[in-house]
Amino acid sequence: MATEPPEIAVPQARGGLAARLDRLIDAVADPARRGRTVPVVLGVYVLVWTLYAVIAKGSQDIHFDMAEAVVWWREAPFGTPKHPPLSGWLAGLWFDVFPRQDWAFYLLAMACVGVALWFAWRLMLTSLAGDKLAVGLAMLTLVPFFNFQALKYNANSVMISLWAFATWAFLRSFQTRAVGWAALAGVAAALAMLGKYWGIFLLAGCGVAALIDTRRAAYFRSPAPWVSIAAGLVVLAPHLAWVAANGFETFGYALASHRRPFHEALTAAPEYLTGAVAYVILPILIVVFAGRLSTGGMKDMLWPRDPDRRLALVVFAVPLVLPVAVAIATRSEAVSLWAMGSMTLLPVVLLSSPRVTVSRPAARRTIAFAIAFPLLALVAAPVAAIVIHRQGLENHMAHYRLLAREAERAWRAASPAPLRLVGGEDHIINGVAFYAAEAPATYDVLRPQVTPWTDAARIARDGIVWICPQSQRPCVAAIEAQAASRPASQRTELTVARDYLGSRGKAERYLLIAVPSQR
Repeated sequence: MATEPPEIAVPQARGGLAARLDRLIDAVADPARRGRTVPVVLGVYVLVWTLYAVIAKGSQDIHFDMAEAVVWWREAPFGTPKHPPLSGWLAGLWFDVFPRQDWAFYLLAMACVGVALWFAWRLMLTSLAGDKLAVGLAMLTLVPFFNFQALKYNANSVMISLWAFATWAFLRSFQTRAVGWAALAGVAAALAMLGKYWGIFLLAGCGVAALIDTRRAAYFRSPAPWVSIAAGLVVLAPHLAWVAANGFETFGYALASHRRPFHEALTAAPEYLTGAVAYVILPILIVVFAGRLSTGGMKDMLWPRDPDRRLALVVFAVPLVLPVAVAIATRSEAVSLWAMGSMTLLPVVLLSSPRVTVSRPAARRTIAFAIAFPLLALVAAPVAAIVIHRQGLENHMAHYRLLAREAERAWRAASPAPLRLVGGEDHIINGVAFYAAEAPATYDVLRPQVTPWTDAARIARDGIVWICPQSQRPCVAAIEAQAASRPASQRTELTVARDYLGSRGKAERYLLIAVPSQR
């Protein structure tokens, strides 16, 4: 992208907070210092939000989606019945290095954000200059996708870093047409697809951008697009082979799990767009008020004359808008949270116009707010933990660790063998599998198709601990039927409640049935 002319130098504040903010803004803009400054800033950002998560979520266990990713790594390395495998790969590799502790999982989630912000900053370097660099980076840190929402590690949050990487690689490939960049773009695009199939909209955005760009002839006559396609297919090949061998089950889940009647799909489509805009309302307001946005600036933002800026706009806009048409056509639901990865180019789109200017005082205010925001969240974190503890949590999220301990106790009373399997209600068994010391596999007794790695033969061979809340009668009936033919089964009914800071949380009754191996 064409680099914007340097902004006019402004006098430095002589002391106090303003001077410190000036030094930070200048360090981010300075080519000699920003290579050191930005990684440090992003590292601090990652650590602050990790600390927030550890404190604010201290009265609960990790989300069941997070736990499920670890199970996928152990049991489904090439693909899962729900999502492609990359979120499981990352979680598994991470816990080969870090202990299976909550803080390490939150650190992984925020590390994905840090990587995404770094690639977003690299994209800003090609189109923003001066104070806009610091303002653009600060704007993204005010988007919930890059903090609160990202703390729940799953296929959506993994998309943040993968989308940013793929966007950066594609734009570099299109502009240079070099074989190396083309291969990297293909690999990055494939990784985005391996993170979540929602990445197909990014590929569509890149394709549309390349096709309508005035430089398309030179691009498609070069080896670049074909090298990208070949590299991407090589990376995707093992997963595609797995999908074909398993009857395209993952594709079917992606469509069936969000299938809606036509009138609901029609209603959900605009809600998806308005929700996505609501998530980024703070950056939009910053540009409107701090960027001195004029009518001419708005027109230049919505359809730039510069071809590189226009290319970036199309890559940004198509993946946001296209899901609306696809959701209506397929009678599916589009959820605004799935736009998490799409915001990488937001600062480029909002700030790259030369007609959008940011004064130094406005830049200071923006940076100061961006710094204060996570610090205020950190101060409020203990209050959040107490409120969550008192209100209680859905899906038994306060009890996974306690149930893992009880499952291990019940198993040791029934069998000297290692605990290899836990079965029952899906949220609980994933949470228990994460916290249990011997890392058991899972079996969903009500939806066995989502745990295809476990069957009757494996249950007979390894034994199992069944776990269900007493309040969920279908689950209780199912595990009792499974254990009825096994006279060696040992049944335990217990009440579980979590203590936090001396306060007892909501209690719930559970049924555990330990069924030892038939060997």
